[in-house]
Amino acid sequence: MNASDFFTLLREPVRARTLAVQSSAESLDYATLVERVDRQAGLLAAQRGAVVASLMDNGPDWIVLDLACLHAGMVHVPLPLFFTPGQWRDTLDAAGVNTVVGPATLQPMLQAFGFERAAQGLAQAAMFRRGVPAVSLPRGTAKITFTSGSTGSPKGVCLGAGEMLAVADSLARATRPLDIRRHVTALPLPVLLENIAGVYAPLIEGATVCANALKDVGLQGSSRFDPAVFHRVLVASGAQSVIVLPQMLRAYTGWLAAAAITAPETLRFVAVGGAAVGTHLLESARARGVPAYEGYGLSEACSVQTLNLPGADCPGSAGRPLPHARVRVATDGEIEVAGTHALGYLGQPATPAAWLPTGDLGSMDEDGFLHIRGRKKNVVITGYGRNVSPEWVELRLANQRLIAQAVVLGEGQAELGAVIWPLGDPEDSDIQACIDDANTGLPDYARIGPWMRARAEFSSTSGLATVNGRPRREAVAKLHFDLFFKDFRSTADVDPS
Repeated sequence: MNASDFFTLLREPVRARTLAVQSSAESLDYATLVERVDRQAGLLAAQRGAVVASLMDNGPDWIVLDLACLHAGMVHVPLPLFFTPGQWRDTLDAAGVNTVVGPATLQPMLQAFGFERAAQGLAQAAMFRRGVPAVSLPRGTAKITFTSGSTGSPKGVCLGAGEMLAVADSLARATRPLDIRRHVTALPLPVLLENIAGVYAPLIEGATVCANALKDVGLQGSSRFDPAVFHRVLVASGAQSVIVLPQMLRAYTGWLAAAAITAPETLRFVAVGGAAVGTHLLESARARGVPAYEGYGLSEACSVQTLNLPGADCPGSAGRPLPHARVRVATDGEIEVAGTHALGYLGQPATPAAWLPTGDLGSMDEDGFLHIRGRKKNVVITGYGRNVSPEWVELRLANQRLIAQAVVLGEGQAELGAVIWPLGDPEDSDIQACIDDANTGLPDYARIGPWMRARAEFSSTSGLATVNGRPRREAVAKLHFDLFFKDFRSTADVDPS
């Protein structure tokens, strides 16, 4: 599907009065949505927008701006609100952004970055302009998505419109039997997964996207999640689908269990991605009425590649390849994908290849389901020469009732160790019992020996994890440098700096 086909769908007369985008503040039917998109595309063109960045909360305005850029052939750079001002500045400069759209309150900061407020803004937001030399971008770039990455330095991935819409169309076709008419956006819209699967795919189907401000769905910053608020919005909106991260699913499932209630009966599909999920969490969620299904993808392949679905489900796997995707496993165990590659990384020469190495290790079973073992670069080699994917062990630990998060370390050590962020404030003996239980299902070389409580939660706020919840292992190891000291438990208050 190309952009022209996509907008032809949006303009179909039969859906003109169907609700397209809704928030607590306003509702747009398809005819009004298209009208707003056309008007904003014209305003951007009048201001000579070429590379347009958005700094906006979730809502109809974000969606309209994104579609206006797509319609006008301008490059959209969606910037997450959880980035720091320094990260915003670096990404604006790296992408050669000449136009920023966001609230008027951004003016002092953007002036410091060389922007001036334009005389004419957009319908619901201010526009800021600056003159900058054009940056060389891969031909056909429609969007630059920035990921926080494992090091904290944002990395720009250049995406084409055709590739993004091909993934969205594939998702729409795969989920069509569920007849989803109302999708709630619970992740920040600059996150590519929500942008493609939570906006483009529902719009292709003529469904309604419920896009409220992030605080109104229970998400604050990038790592504070209130499951009670989340539940209320699911009920109030009549949500039939939603996308969550594993830590959100874990928190929501625990909240439902504590409240002795189940998820809203309207839910038909809850997609879970961003990090490993695990069979135990899926089973616990489904027992509480949450129809949770795990998928797998990466920005470099325009998001989702494989997905479990009702009737085609293998808990513990990442699902089967979607119609647009081709997936294979190389001889060294690395997963490779083909079909919808990104155009390249910002600031780096393009290196086109038929198959894209993902950096993930895995296998395909005889039924065609993909199983992820972990990141190739994260493999730990113990002092006895055994290779262990830490994600495998971490998932076992996180499935224990008193362990919220765990990071496994042990490069060159005689045994593996773990840094534990517990649920609540349990006794050490209770945490040890959970570790012992996890160890019983692991071979001896993958069992946890020493462990210690984390000195901070694994989150993007603390700097110990990415926004998707993947641990920044070097940062965790540095902060917990004494894990393998003989008296590590007595040094819990040591300041490593």
